[in-house]
Amino acid sequence: MKAAILRKHGGPEELIYSDMPDPVIGPGEVLVDVYAASVNAADNSVRRGGYSARQLTFPYVLGRDFSGVLSQIGSGVTDLKVGDEVFGVLDAGKEGAYAEKLAIKAAIIARKPPKLSHAEAAAMALTSLTAIWALEDTAKLKRGETILIQGGAGGVAGFAIQLAKHIGAKVITTASAGNADYVRSLGADQVIDYNAEDFTKIVHDCDVVFDTVGGDVQARSYDVLKSGGRLVFIAAKKEGFEPRKDVETLRPAVTRDRAHLERMAALYDAGAVWPPHITRYKLKDAAEAHRVSNSRHLQGKLILEVR
Repeated sequence: MKAAILRKHGGPEELIYSDMPDPVIGPGEVLVDVYAASVNAADNSVRRGGYSARQLTFPYVLGRDFSGVLSQIGSGVTDLKVGDEVFGVLDAGKEGAYAEKLAIKAAIIARKPPKLSHAEAAAMALTSLTAIWALEDTAKLKRGETILIQGGAGGVAGFAIQLAKHIGAKVITTASAGNADYVRSLGADQVIDYNAEDFTKIVHDCDVVFDTVGGDVQARSYDVLKSGGRLVFIAAKKEGFEPRKDVETLRPAVTRDRAHLERMAALYDAGAVWPPHITRYKLKDAAEAHRVSNSRHLQGKLILEVR
């Protein structure tokens, strides 16, 4: 099969388009012909060698979330069949979506909503999984509460804006001036231009902050929370920073399962959420997609068209 292969840790130039052996499935697994794969910030970290301490075996295939068609069913799988259109996210610590085929446990994928294209389903897979775990399962956001979502134009944050509005919260988000109209279209009630305004001078008494940026932004986010509030984060903490004792600091588990993917599909069918803005690249151009992703100033999602 063809794949975007990481030769070694380093810059985007270490991603090359080449051949890899087809994956082999085991009991409880399925083989997916991949049609689209999503590019995530975590992919950049894995490529650079900074995401975790685990050792990779090179050549290595990146990519966590995908959409495609089932081409082979392993023993014990009875609820899916060859030809089903599916989407999902590989297990934590596993990659392989930047390729024409991947093997995955059947229990953690779901049927793709028919109205979503493969690119749209791939764009919504990990973003929706993360946002649902963060807002519903971890923050337990309630109707009438106020939430600040940091970095609203990104994939996860953009889905979170839509979900928070569906729940019935007041949604404040940070974004560049160029992305203000985009995040408003997602449902943001208030947009703060992070290049021109200090959100800590404008926002106060939030029930929840959802941080997708990390570092100093995360540290300063404590200033806008009311006592007893919740800060939910998915980005790196600021080194040496001590959070407030009168608020909760929470990190979502983001466990891979079918239930949360089906929750996204139900939200989509109800008209509560819709796909983000998508920028498309061919699989052979994965290195260029990573160069764009490195900027971290994205609107929506970058998608690799595999087939």
